Amino acid sequence: MRAFILEAIYEWSKVPYQKWFKKNQPWDISAKTLILYSKDSLGFHLGCFLLKYNFSPQPKLENHDVFHVLINIGISVPEEIAMQYYLLGNGKRSIYLISVIFLGTLLYPDKIKLFKKAYRKGKAAYSFHQLDYKKLLHKPIQTLRTIFLISLVCK
Repeated sequence: MRAFILEAIYEWSKVPYQKWFKKNQPWDISAKTLILYSKDSLGFHLGCFLLKYNFSPQPKLENHDVFHVLINIGISVPEEIAMQYYLLGNGKRSIYLISVIFLGTLLYPDKIKLFKKAYRKGKAAYSFHQLDYKKLLHKPIQTLRTIFLISLVCK
């Protein structure tokens, strides 16, 4: 039930968030195009992630999936919340992030250890949440992780 509540809120808020809060341009790139990048690149790994979950890039929200790929975290509701904690630790601030953390912490108090771990890992990394990832799709994913000290959540 708690996952259903958060997923319903997300679906309800996604379009207004894209329209009024996201000022960046959509990437206009498909998952099938992304997997044509070199096998070690961020673009290839992003394409694999999208295809694995049968997703397509959501206009103006592409960075969200990049964060999943960079920190190697899944798509369950607790993992989505943990990712927001990671990004909070990394310095990201947004209405969406604060809302997810607030509601997620209330609904998933049993996952607080995961959330704290994700926050600490985000805090230990160099700030990467604000990068223009469309320009970095050709870069090796491991290079990006190394440069920004990105620790994987599930390790």
